[in-house]
Amino acid sequence: MTKTQYIAALEIGSSKIVGAIAEKSPSGYVQINHLEVEKLVNSVRHGCVQNVENTKGCVNNIIKKLENRIDGVIEEVYVGFSGRSLHSEPTEVNHNLDATVPITKEVLDRIIGDAGKDPIKNYETIEVVPRTYYVDKNETKNPSGQFGSNINIKLNLIVAKPTLKLNLDRVMTGSTRVKEYLVTPLVVADEMLESSEKSLGCMLVDLGAETTTVSIYKDGALVYLTTLPLGGRNITRDITTGLNVLEDTAERVKKNISNPLDKNVDHISIEGVNSTDAANYIVARTGEIIANIKQQIQYAGVKAVDLHNIVLIGGGAQLQGIARKLEDEIKLRVRIGSYPKSLNILDHNINRAEYVQIFALLSKAAQIIPAKQSCVRLNTYGNLPDDGFGHNNEDQREEGRYQYEDFRPEEPVKPRRQSEPSREEPKRSKKKSLLEIARERLEKMMKEPEDEE
Repeated sequence: MTKTQYIAALEIGSSKIVGAIAEKSPSGYVQINHLEVEKLVNSVRHGCVQNVENTKGCVNNIIKKLENRIDGVIEEVYVGFSGRSLHSEPTEVNHNLDATVPITKEVLDRIIGDAGKDPIKNYETIEVVPRTYYVDKNETKNPSGQFGSNINIKLNLIVAKPTLKLNLDRVMTGSTRVKEYLVTPLVVADEMLESSEKSLGCMLVDLGAETTTVSIYKDGALVYLTTLPLGGRNITRDITTGLNVLEDTAERVKKNISNPLDKNVDHISIEGVNSTDAANYIVARTGEIIANIKQQIQYAGVKAVDLHNIVLIGGGAQLQGIARKLEDEIKLRVRIGSYPKSLNILDHNINRAEYVQIFALLSKAAQIIPAKQSCVRLNTYGNLPDDGFGHNNEDQREEGRYQYEDFRPEEPVKPRRQSEPSREEPKRSKKKSLLEIARERLEKMMKEPEDEE
């Protein structure tokens, strides 16, 4: 009988860790009901884990909260991979083929896999993303099934500093097992960008707390990816330092100014902070972030006119007026990205723009998780274990066969004296066994008549 699959995912960011569970029905319906968040302070900087133990503690807290929500155990989890050093490196491979044999997916996978083995100084290859194929110098989107004597593949190596993954491994060591690391910017692009946008050319901007990830697509393929060490928290800290207020206060002021990027900001006081003064810091830092985003178009080797639009996501995208400012500066239409269409989020409290990364991870994981596998083992009370033949108590119930053990209480009963030794056994071992006592009584009974005679 096909059952519901439970998929768990984690996204470790600079300001918070988000964990969530999705339920995938046998028909493919994917629904998210459970999401938990733990805030971080200086444990993760620019997306890179700095304090392993603090981060591990937050991860464990999220896992426990989610387990309590579902009444089960999370055994595996998909983990998002991102951070300051994550970027793309263009490369290409050239391979001679037997022209009498068709090109197969296995051949392509082997060639692409070999490309990722070439070391790049100070970096580790996380993933290899094909961009363009040429069979006998003829460009093609899909060479599988074609014949040719030579294939050339232009690729993007997605690389990062080794410590980025090493510290993630350390965080997850001893806690829930990592089922797979998913490169967050690639997953978000796959789940949230329209195929037409990728084909016409678009820029995906993920404006986070301490990093901004820029991905550029053209002709349906990834052209460029980089991670900038700038984000919404830089704006908050500018207000904190410049106006001498707490960071929490500065964050609330930033969010509550109406159109802070407008030239005519309303002159009001928010928690004792002058809105005009705060807006000056917001405008200055936002201008710097947008200028750096715009510069990436040139670094990618394309022009703004070659792109169709910008898709803006992340917590920083909630700053009022930033989408319009981005449009004015880069001269491209901007749309705010929403969660993947394949998901169903019935709880409006968790359907928020700042969680789009975890939603994309769950959507991707729901597509790639093997059939009959689940990240979660639900608690079953009173069920029999598998009998070695693939039959468990649930199978018996489905067939209408119930046994007494199905209804035994969950609490373990105290062992009888004939049972195997337990923790109390050393104390009992000092007393006489039942056999010894019975033997003494029998001997006494046999002696008593002789004494009377």
